[in-house]
Amino acid sequence: MTKAELVEKIYSKAGLPTKALAEDALDAVIASLREALAAGESVTFTGFGSFKVVERAARKGRNPRTGNDIIIPAGKVAKFTPGKMLKDAMKG
Repeated sequence: MTKAELVEKIYSKAGLPTKALAEDALDAVIASLREALAAGESVTFTGFGSFKVVERAARKGRNPRTGNDIIIPAGKVAKFTPGKMLKDAMKG
């Protein structure tokens, strides 16, 4: 699903008067999520899942072009863990 498709769904399901308002709402949610994760906070949507920041250790990798071994530096990444309701919905 693309952002435009998600905006269309928000527009129709929330009954907003314009798609521009739906896009503004989606942008506000994404910005808030980004700010919270950048600050190292976890974000939980009950029934859907949670986002959290985890430390990834430095590790060995391989340059696919040259085949040379390289060291990928440590860093922080966002991790999503699905909630029970989402897992159940995906089972069918």
